[in-house]
Amino acid sequence: MTSTRDVSPEEFERVFAAAREGIGRAVVGHAEVVEQVLICLFADGHGLLEGVPGIGKTLLVRSLANTLDLPFSRIQFTPDLMPADIVGTDLMVEKPGGGLEMEFREGPVFGSIVLADEINRATPKTQSAMLQAMEEGRVSVGRNTYDLPRPFFVLATQNPLDMEGTYPLPEAQLDRFMLKIQVGAPDLEDLLTIVDRTTGAATPDVPQVTDGPTVRGMQALVRQVVLAPHLREFLGRIVLATHPDKGDAPALVKRVIRCGASPRAARSLALGAKTRALAYGRANVSEDDLRTLAPAVLRHRLLLNFEGEAEGLKTTDVIADVLSTIRA
Repeated sequence: MTSTRDVSPEEFERVFAAAREGIGRAVVGHAEVVEQVLICLFADGHGLLEGVPGIGKTLLVRSLANTLDLPFSRIQFTPDLMPADIVGTDLMVEKPGGGLEMEFREGPVFGSIVLADEINRATPKTQSAMLQAMEEGRVSVGRNTYDLPRPFFVLATQNPLDMEGTYPLPEAQLDRFMLKIQVGAPDLEDLLTIVDRTTGAATPDVPQVTDGPTVRGMQALVRQVVLAPHLREFLGRIVLATHPDKGDAPALVKRVIRCGASPRAARSLALGAKTRALAYGRANVSEDDLRTLAPAVLRHRLLLNFEGEAEGLKTTDVIADVLSTIRA
């Protein structure tokens, strides 16, 4: 368990900016993606990265671990991966004085920054073991329970195109991810910069800007940020407007949404907005914080009905309609 040290708002802003700049030395472009990943980390949540292969998701997570000087582990999810391959297992070992005893060998989930690569390729049983660790911060092996290190941050990835041989995450498990972060293709300038960096002799160095106790202190500071009553009500109305049976729901929601966002979405949006406020040097949440983060918080928590799917709508289209309808 990593200790916690007190962090001031000024230090929070400085460390956040330094981490964003440090990751940017290795990851070209994707400024919004990097910011959302850092928000997810400092809000003590977990993130789901969605993007095609080769776009830099693994590099992003590894650079994050180097910047924060935290232990990094990568789990490649495959159909034959078992829960014990993730959490660890009890082994029979010989004692120094003779005889045998059971000893627990930790799995790769015992890291502070964990990359769950292509999590939708594992079976539901293995996915559940990973998601339990995310939710509870501990794992159970046999009759024993083991706490995971703190901070503990999981970034899971999935490929939105190749669905063959995958086990899509159920909605109840998707809800455990604070943000769903979409990683798009780079523009021409960024693409050429990537080519230069990856084919040249020099490799950009990622500086260390903080450590585990400071990260824990930053996570604790987030919960002290003020959320004004009128913005708290605005947040609640946004979430409730995604439910087709609620009075504030726009006509589009009532027509194409089968199930709206959960209370966990409201909690995630509040914590994310508080983190963003500190990152931009403010001690209170603004309406812009809520509107900026709402798509990443809600896009994986809404279920389209048959009519919405038949029209080819995306949940982001519905969220945009909600945000244009609900006013603070």
